[in-house]
Amino acid sequence: MTHLTYPKYSNRSGWNAMLPERKPNASLQGDIAVDYAIIGAGFTGLAIARRLHELDPQAHIAIFEATTIGEGASGRNSGFTGATVLPRNASLEMADKARIQSDYFSRSFKWLQETIADNNIDCDMKKTGSIRGAATELGEASVRSVMKVAEKNNVPCIALNREDIEQRIGSSYYRFGIYLEDTWLLQPASLIRGLADHLPDNIQLYENTPVTSIKRDKNWVLTTPKGVVRSTKLALANNGFIKKLGYLKSRMATIYTYAAVTEEVTDAYLPHLGQDESWGLLPCHRLGTTLRRIGKKRLMVRSLYAHENELKNSYAFEKLRDRFVRRWPALNSVKFEYMWGGTTALTMNGAPWWGQLSEDLYASGGCNGSGIAKGTMLGRHLAEMMLNHGDQRELQQIMGTASWIAPEPFRSIGFNAVSFLESRKAGLEM
Repeated sequence: MTHLTYPKYSNRSGWNAMLPERKPNASLQGDIAVDYAIIGAGFTGLAIARRLHELDPQAHIAIFEATTIGEGASGRNSGFTGATVLPRNASLEMADKARIQSDYFSRSFKWLQETIADNNIDCDMKKTGSIRGAATELGEASVRSVMKVAEKNNVPCIALNREDIEQRIGSSYYRFGIYLEDTWLLQPASLIRGLADHLPDNIQLYENTPVTSIKRDKNWVLTTPKGVVRSTKLALANNGFIKKLGYLKSRMATIYTYAAVTEEVTDAYLPHLGQDESWGLLPCHRLGTTLRRIGKKRLMVRSLYAHENELKNSYAFEKLRDRFVRRWPALNSVKFEYMWGGTTALTMNGAPWWGQLSEDLYASGGCNGSGIAKGTMLGRHLAEMMLNHGDQRELQQIMGTASWIAPEPFRSIGFNAVSFLESRKAGLEM
């Protein structure tokens, strides 16, 4: 297991590779003192910084990113976002909770949209809707449960049979699905780069500046390779790697998941990509496969989970290739142009860990794969908590808190056992 306080990926993010080169901000050189320090420049960390600035415009705020913007986890996700909460295991008993969570998401998502518009951030963001797809009988039952919750909460959705889905995405693989209107697709690396490059002037972003340790000495003291930071208040927004700094070790696990994007297909293959020029499909099972059409001529497939460490490239490629060809056998000759891994933080009960850890120390982690909307919302509200702005108790209650996870070696043993059983349960959903 690596002792780094940040992930060191073997492959570049495909999303980032599709964009023009960007000049990173300088790394920290020397010692500084700030009012607020934030570790992690993903969607959560940038939301914390921006909201702190709104509430305390004169404060000196610094963000520390271990790598470069666009190469972190926020630039490696699938690019789905929206304000409606409908978990895969939704039930009618959970409908009220999902509705209240959606209200919180909606306000913060509007805030994010305003930030994008105000700064003219071009991230190819479109409200296309999404499909929840099921390839198995068990998966169909799960999707139908989600549909009942959507109907109870007045969330627009449309039932889709096999022919409907094939018409939309060009694959006859799925037997049933629902189309949900409130989903936006975007280029995640472009979004995180835009948010980072349009921060207010008194927010200093340091890239290629990993924080190797933190300690309390009147103020918070952060050690980096070429400088020391003293901060009055500190926020940890590095998700699954919070535990590398000594906190939340028993609350979350770092998971690597994988994606691949095809080369541009020739015009002859376009009918196999479906009639919708922009679409996304989310799986009904947590180990299932996410799909997207990117631009007019590319497809993306995302799947696989690995605990704490990356998989071998050859193994990840083989498994992603299998998932792709099973869905589009006619595209067997189409090659992958990009393949990459990315981290997320999973918790045992699916709830994040969010709030105050100790004096002047705050954290948000355990997004469980919903980084854009959830990370933005939790980051925004964590900044408010740091400044005692508003009452956050309802949010804490409705989101829940990450439950205890067994230590090693039991954690790895448990993860492998659960993965095996869930894989068998998922079957063709993978």
